[in-house]
Amino acid sequence: MCVFSVISTKGGVGKTTVTANLGGLLADAGLRVLFIDLDSQPTLSSYYPLRTEAPGGTYELIALSDTAPDRVISQTAHPNLDVVISNDHAGQLPQLLLNAPDGRFRLAQLLSRLSGYDLVLIDTQGARSITLEMAVLASDHALSPITPELLSAREFVRGTVGLLRDLEALSQFTHLSVPPVSVLVNRLDETADARGIHQTLAEMFAAGEQGVTVMQSTIRAGVAFRQAASAGLPAHQFEPRKPAGRKSPSAADQIKAMARELNPDWQPLIDAMVSTTAMQGGCHDECH
Repeated sequence: MCVFSVISTKGGVGKTTVTANLGGLLADAGLRVLFIDLDSQPTLSSYYPLRTEAPGGTYELIALSDTAPDRVISQTAHPNLDVVISNDHAGQLPQLLLNAPDGRFRLAQLLSRLSGYDLVLIDTQGARSITLEMAVLASDHALSPITPELLSAREFVRGTVGLLRDLEALSQFTHLSVPPVSVLVNRLDETADARGIHQTLAEMFAAGEQGVTVMQSTIRAGVAFRQAASAGLPAHQFEPRKPAGRKSPSAADQIKAMARELNPDWQPLIDAMVSTTAMQGGCHDECH
């Protein structure tokens, strides 16, 4: 089982959209995928329609260490795609974890008790917290979306990289380690400023400096991802091909490129994918 956390100390960078679409793609490619929604604004929990909803969620998983699938894991309407919904409505988990001796390490221990999944994707809150630190330390790899804006880039360097440095010092006293981080430029537009920020970040973290790699793949600004979410569909199903007359790649091609770069082992599965949706013939009219 491979564990990815999607992280940022800044809100509004598109973590949930990236998590939902990466998981949707890989579930369609045949992997058993589990979402864990650690965001106090539980968008991922309702991103896809649920086929069956468990009575519990992240509160029971983390506060009560309950890993029984029938009690904490809900099934989405999409095959191979399950979710532990965010249900800490009173916001008790951060204080509980702060008071627990194993607070930052608890999720890593709990994930070792889950079975039957090829991939766990953890969506996190856009602010530094003990739950974010716990998610990072439970991960084999972290993915950090960033919008191509100067303030977002500064916050990544100050906030997310600062978090990683602090956890590096903490991890020296445990068997856990800080995972490598891939930075994904999200909502990239065609302006020179946006391209310049992408290039600057790539140069700043060349050769994986500080455990950070800036991905060549990007997610372009566009309406298809928003429309796909409204339809309760992964973007690769909603827009499998590039609409006529548009220069940027289709949503499907963008998500596939990101997944291949994140983990080259996924490439054969992605390349072998065959769409099984009713949209095999092309895009929705709204894509054009």
